[in-house]
Amino acid sequence: MLIVQTKIAEWDKVIDHQVEDFELQLGEKVVVKNEFGSDMATVVGLQKVTTEELSNKGEIESSSSVRKANTNDLEIFLGLNKDKDSVLAYCKKIVVRHDLPMKVIDAHFSLDKSRLIFPFVTDGRVDFRILVKDLTNHYKQSVRLQQIGVRDEAKISGDLGSCGKTLCCQTSLKKLGGVTSDMTDRQQVSHRGSDRLSGQCGRLKCCMRYEDENYEELSKIFPAIGSAVKTQKGSGKVIGWHTLKQTVDIELEGQGRNRLEVSVKEIS
Repeated sequence: MLIVQTKIAEWDKVIDHQVEDFELQLGEKVVVKNEFGSDMATVVGLQKVTTEELSNKGEIESSSSVRKANTNDLEIFLGLNKDKDSVLAYCKKIVVRHDLPMKVIDAHFSLDKSRLIFPFVTDGRVDFRILVKDLTNHYKQSVRLQQIGVRDEAKISGDLGSCGKTLCCQTSLKKLGGVTSDMTDRQQVSHRGSDRLSGQCGRLKCCMRYEDENYEELSKIFPAIGSAVKTQKGSGKVIGWHTLKQTVDIELEGQGRNRLEVSVKEIS
């Protein structure tokens, strides 16, 4: 069984489609159908799964909901996108007029010309009903505003990371986020401060996830900070770890602030 994964835009969620005999390639344009109408989408994943794996995937669209885009579809899509800049500018103007605390970052046209989608970011809740009303009256079609995260905004806008390379969210990462302060603690970089640990989106860098599994595995044999241990030079307590070196800092008892670094294998 083949699962085709599609997205209508970089900021939208991935939709799984179950197909049985359908030749598609990554990056290929397809037309997808849902309860709202037809959309142009891009193939972002192809998976072969067993019947058991399929049952664990949750909601999946049928093969009839996706087909290859033909020349006519592509011409319609390109024609619609010629107006994107002006549509986005008009939406932003209305946002300013109503003094709404939100940032609209894109405009998406459905292939059947039945609706417009405006993704936006905001720090809190915002009542945008008057914005939807104005846009609906102006464009004479259904309008939907979709809140997205700041990581999605960075993926769309693009930039270079502190490493000098294009942001990972634009090139390789399919799943964004999931980065926690626990990861910075495990990798012993939390002392560097938020400025150095934050990406262009203002959140913890996604690359903190890359090696976290290794750090978590390596740290399993370490005693807890503050725990009492015995070394060849006497008893003491653990005051620090060096995960990659597989050593710990020990403060020996009754010897002032005498500290030593020993291998985790040499303590008990």
